[in-house]
Amino acid sequence: MKETTLIKKNNDYELIDIESIYKDIKERIITARTKMLKHIDTTMIEVYWYVGKVTYELSENSTKASYGKKIVDALSARLTNEFGSGFSPVSLRRMRKFYQLYPIWSAVPIELSWSHFQELIKVDRKEEREFYEREAIKSNWGYRELSRQINTKLYDRYLISPDKGKILEDAKVGKIEKQPEELLKTPYIFEFVGLKENKNYLETDLERALLSHLTEFLLELGRGFSFVANQQRIKIGAEYYYPDLIFYNRLAKCFVIIDLKIGKLTHQDIGQMQMYVNYYKKTQMIEGENDPIGILLCADKDDAVVEMTLGDNVKNVYASKYLTYLPTKEELIRIIKDEKELYELAQENAE
Repeated sequence: MKETTLIKKNNDYELIDIESIYKDIKERIITARTKMLKHIDTTMIEVYWYVGKVTYELSENSTKASYGKKIVDALSARLTNEFGSGFSPVSLRRMRKFYQLYPIWSAVPIELSWSHFQELIKVDRKEEREFYEREAIKSNWGYRELSRQINTKLYDRYLISPDKGKILEDAKVGKIEKQPEELLKTPYIFEFVGLKENKNYLETDLERALLSHLTEFLLELGRGFSFVANQQRIKIGAEYYYPDLIFYNRLAKCFVIIDLKIGKLTHQDIGQMQMYVNYYKKTQMIEGENDPIGILLCADKDDAVVEMTLGDNVKNVYASKYLTYLPTKEELIRIIKDEKELYELAQENAE
């Protein structure tokens, strides 16, 4: 029930909707506070940048590295005594690295917070760091999500998929439309589902776990994904079929059908997925959309890059490995390297 009150006006009583007025004022207060906090955060980032500039120049002008360290430690002691632990020697070194990586203040992406920058300065490669900057801003990642994407090497996984070099160039000039095949990652990392490595579980267990962590699942899939359905019943001929997961990607303008496979991928799996893709193309597509794609997520892909393409016979069907645990950096690099080599080999054979 709306909260109202009678207000006397010109000898008459007028019914006023207090609830609507309250909500309007509340929204304005929240917006103002958000802007204020953002302004404070940006101002402090500029201070940290300046501290980084000063400490960097002091270190560069010192004849010995030990002198530079002593200067930072002495400055830290004074600042900490006055302003608290945010100016510890470790913090000052982070600020110095921040300045080294962003030497021009006007080029600093102020849409991001200091917590974001503390994650970004861990990334050495300039093109990789710029990739994470863009994605964090476009996808509105918090710093924890940014940290996860960096730790799971999203940039390297992204580069494996077709024509990613062109995509990164397009991203630099603000072009966001994607081709369907460019949505693919290898591998997908689902450490958030809580299913341990080598644990015996069913495909339905994995599906339920992914749906229970839908926000994290969508973030791992990438930008532009919206959940449509799971186990959606479709009738083809006299039979009913139930594809595991259906999504729509607004950037690629297409349906994305996902099937989960615990065992080794088979030709039958690929054939069934091609049938799903054809069904959605003929019955669900509207004018202006791209053809649907199917992604088979499997725990053990083996030589599935060759198996998934099958020459020119299978269109818009892809296979990718998934992990239900966070691998070590070395293991992830090895997986990415192996997948890239298999993809390049498949491309050579296709030519």
